[in-house]
Amino acid sequence: MRYRPFGRTGLNVSVVGFGCWPMAGDRYGAIEDDEAVRAIHRALDRGVNCVDTAPAYGAGHSEEVVARALEKRRRDVILVTKCGVKAPPPGQPGPLRDASRANILSEVDASLKRLRTDWVDVLLVHWPDAATPFEESMRALEEVVASGRARFVGVSNFTGAMLAECMRTRRVDVSQVGYHMLDRRQERETFPYCATEGIGVMGYGSLGHGLLTGAFTADTTFDLARDWRGGGVAFGQPIFRADNLKTNIGVVERLRREVAEPRGVPLSQIALAWVLANPTISTALVGARTPAEVDANDAGADLELSPAERKAIETILAGVAGRVREFTPLRPAMQPWGEEIPTGRPA
Repeated sequence: MRYRPFGRTGLNVSVVGFGCWPMAGDRYGAIEDDEAVRAIHRALDRGVNCVDTAPAYGAGHSEEVVARALEKRRRDVILVTKCGVKAPPPGQPGPLRDASRANILSEVDASLKRLRTDWVDVLLVHWPDAATPFEESMRALEEVVASGRARFVGVSNFTGAMLAECMRTRRVDVSQVGYHMLDRRQERETFPYCATEGIGVMGYGSLGHGLLTGAFTADTTFDLARDWRGGGVAFGQPIFRADNLKTNIGVVERLRREVAEPRGVPLSQIALAWVLANPTISTALVGARTPAEVDANDAGADLELSPAERKAIETILAGVAGRVREFTPLRPAMQPWGEEIPTGRPA
């Protein structure tokens, strides 16, 4: 496993981090908790030192599973959780965004209780909240740091302009954003600012929310009641929607056939190596439900793509359907955020 500086925190983070959204048990289909614990242990044994969770993942269930996994290994990891997203009152749609001081302070205490720890290494505001000034949220995060409940703080799914506004009140130590072959918006939106300011960057969705594993076919369907991908939209991009999904499965098949197979590795390793080739990325989050998935994915941390492979990938990715240029995270995550880019044109 390789490690990179985590922005200016002074921490060195594994280039692959363990993403715990699948452990919610309600958004990627059912999952067996004991197997999830074994998957985290396998990742730690392979040198992964970053575990990312959130109270919004399964109404706290993911944090509870992480607590079980880290019972005897808490000091071995950079533990990341979030705040600012909560369940709605009964009968109302949700989740709700609330990055107010009162809610942040309440949420962090609840998270620490579920995680069975006195502190987290990084606490992030999960999504921007239009109803709360960023100054209020950042001052609340500073309170959490001053109290010893978090070592470092940051934001998730914020635009470049939002990052700059937050920085006027308190330094953003870490930014977490979606980044993978099918979503390159951050190359323009936040990466230049993060590189200039020395902000650590966590990229989520490194395997395209499963698309870049090569496991889906043209007949693949998702149960909307148990799997968010059934709605067709991934963080503003309708890459899973109907004909877009069929087109993208064809793109993925080309990547597998023309890049992964000649290299003799699974497509997931190519996808992970592609993300890690961007020097702005501190750690690429990868979700895994079993130890075998951990083994299959993490090997990509040591893979270097050749110039010819990168050129081939760029050509193939021009055929992706459902991409949008807009990054407007104040809108609901599972609704389109803009007009689709015609295939054959750069993102």
